[in-house]
Amino acid sequence: MKTKEEPKERSIRQPGISNSKNAHYVNNEKFLEELILHKGKVVQAKENGLEKPMVSNYLGECFLKIATHLSYKANFINYTYRDDMISDGIENCLIAAEKFDPAKSSNPFAYYTQIIYFAFVRRIQKEKKQQDTKYKMIQNMDLDQFISQSDGNEEYVSYIIDMMKKQMDTFNSDKK
Repeated sequence: MKTKEEPKERSIRQPGISNSKNAHYVNNEKFLEELILHKGKVVQAKENGLEKPMVSNYLGECFLKIATHLSYKANFINYTYRDDMISDGIENCLIAAEKFDPAKSSNPFAYYTQIIYFAFVRRIQKEKKQQDTKYKMIQNMDLDQFISQSDGNEEYVSYIIDMMKKQMDTFNSDKK
């Protein structure tokens, strides 16, 4: 004889409210407390003429989590140098660790997200500038000299030249 199973209790998902325990990957209140504590240590070190103290592991983890999660946004996900972007973001956060003013805002998450966002944008600009320089160098390359130094392997050289031309065509079409 089969017993009737009781229906499972369903939770209704409300917009803006997460049912999971780890809804936010950075606890803003604890993050704020740690920043205030760190800022106090920095002020005390300055008064005593000591070196600036290192940020706590928790602050470092928060910076890493914010940078990593921001790098998954659609406008950053496909860059090959995403790790460099994350590193730049963390570096900028460490530089600005004691600059956050709790009197002005109680939302350090937003403050450091903006710092990381603009670090990402600066890295993208830097990489594009470097890529432009590389392509200009390839354009100005003397292909005849390249062919004359090929040691008789014309097939390989023509393959390389074709690849370079395709890259240049792609680059030039992206510029337009």
